[in-house]
Amino acid sequence: MSFGQLTKQLAKEALLDSLRPPDAAARSESLGTVAAPAASPPDNLAAILIAQVQAMQNGLKDDQELVVLCTAGPETLRVLEIFAPSKRLLVLTGIDSDRAVTRLISPVESLQLVCKTMSVQAGTKPARIRFITPKLPA
Repeated sequence: MSFGQLTKQLAKEALLDSLRPPDAAARSESLGTVAAPAASPPDNLAAILIAQVQAMQNGLKDDQELVVLCTAGPETLRVLEIFAPSKRLLVLTGIDSDRAVTRLISPVESLQLVCKTMSVQAGTKPARIRFITPKLPA
């Protein structure tokens, strides 16, 4: 078999393995043929979002605070706490425009936050966002 024919044969097998359902690819792997690599798991969007907000907050001076706003329907919420019960869901707790404590439960994919740094008045302690990320089983 020439080098060109060998290359064509390997490409054909790789293409066929990628088109087979996962259980068929596993069976072909046990028979000695090479299967396509498994897809990587999706990113943990909740952890990425929390890490970004934490990084912004950690970079603040002592007289600054990070204001995080989230608008859902007619409500605008100033976020004071971010809780991640899972990799795909966030619970935001904060204060709405009527100064009532409000919670927003949202899938991470549809959440939009506005983050801005603001100076606090002299003698006032800056507000800090609290992050709650329970240890999830792997």
